[in-house]
Amino acid sequence: MSQPVFFAHANGFPSATYGKLFAALEPRYRVQHLEQHGHDPRFPVGDNWEALVSELLHHLEAMGEPVWGVGHSLGGVLHYRAALRRPELYRGVVLLDSPMLPLTVRLAIRTAKRFGFIDRITPAGRTLGRRELFSDPAEAREYFAHKTLFRHFDPECLDAYVQHGLQATEAGLRLRFDPATEISIYRNVPHSNPGRPQQLQVPLAMVRGDRSRVVRQQDARLVRQVPQGEYLSLPGGHMFPLERPQDTAELLQQLFSRWEQRGAKQATL
Repeated sequence: MSQPVFFAHANGFPSATYGKLFAALEPRYRVQHLEQHGHDPRFPVGDNWEALVSELLHHLEAMGEPVWGVGHSLGGVLHYRAALRRPELYRGVVLLDSPMLPLTVRLAIRTAKRFGFIDRITPAGRTLGRRELFSDPAEAREYFAHKTLFRHFDPECLDAYVQHGLQATEAGLRLRFDPATEISIYRNVPHSNPGRPQQLQVPLAMVRGDRSRVVRQQDARLVRQVPQGEYLSLPGGHMFPLERPQDTAELLQQLFSRWEQRGAKQATL
């Protein structure tokens, strides 16, 4: 019987963009996800992403069994905070280039919010004024292919982003992920403390892209404080799950298998 994985995407990237990664996890694992975090009016984006964590927990509760929680960037932060709050909903958590936001970072975020320069220390500033309308898929693909963030994407993942990240309107193809929501998510990045890493009751792995500038050594130190914590890396930048989806899927399966075997061994002791 396949095991449930609940995937949470990066800000601005609808879950269907990761279809190649999901397919590589089948049939042993069945992947569930929200198409777009932050777009449900019941859970409006707010400070410290509290409503986004509640949105995630709402859907995990409906699963009816614990899941392997996997999140990229934004998604990993949400899973980590949710697992601290409701560990019984999880088998384990994997953060794909998601920072754990140590104290020094949270203090900087809090200061930036208070004095109005949060857009300078998050991608919000780069998101403002970004092009969001295209005449056809070919034009959109050509545009994104030359952007630094997308430059190393697996071709199928880039195609999936063009297919699922845009929607038809009377004016042309427009970004499906609401730009105002994306910016609001960046501006409300958490400065609150969700709990101590030592309190996490499930296995956790942080997987960093070896060229990423998002996850830093201070995040690695926090992972090592988790009772069942691991710090790993894969080739690529911050977007490595969409650059190397097959390698990412293989690492996830290795982690899940090892954690499952460890849990079975502990249950017999």
